[in-house]
Amino acid sequence: MGIKLKAVDSRKQVLDPACGGRKFYFDKNNPIVLFGDIRDESYVQCDYRTLDVHPDQKMDFRSLPFEDNSFYLVMFDPPHLYNLGKTSYMAQSYGVLNKETWKEDLQRGFRECWRVLKPHGTLIFKWTDKDIPLPLILHLFKPIVPLCGDKKVTSSKTGVSRFWLVFYKDK
Repeated sequence: MGIKLKAVDSRKQVLDPACGGRKFYFDKNNPIVLFGDIRDESYVQCDYRTLDVHPDQKMDFRSLPFEDNSFYLVMFDPPHLYNLGKTSYMAQSYGVLNKETWKEDLQRGFRECWRVLKPHGTLIFKWTDKDIPLPLILHLFKPIVPLCGDKKVTSSKTGVSRFWLVFYKDK
């Protein structure tokens, strides 16, 4: 039995299906964004600050409950680490991938984000390559390839690179 797909509130033009604590948003309550996450909880972190992960709607990015072609923009910033303890600061902040199923999970997640993206829409993908190199991730997304993005931003402290890639859905 499949998920019943929902039409989207017309005010919600942007989807972020793995929003976490909404860390890169200037307006963490922007009314045009539908903030989603598989989690709905708060964490007291190691520095005693509270991190709130409270999406507008709980969802699993591997199986989005929306009709095809629903959003003009999709922000896809999935968990990017699998070598973490489930209760570590990094896991609380960014989520954690399953060591056994991460390839399938990311591939399904990207395909779902692409499916709900409107024609002539944009998907922005954020990735950090600490555990998994970007070329391996991009191979999972084929035949869809990025239009543009930053090629490499390496931290001098950690040697880890963060990438922002832009995908454009032509028809």
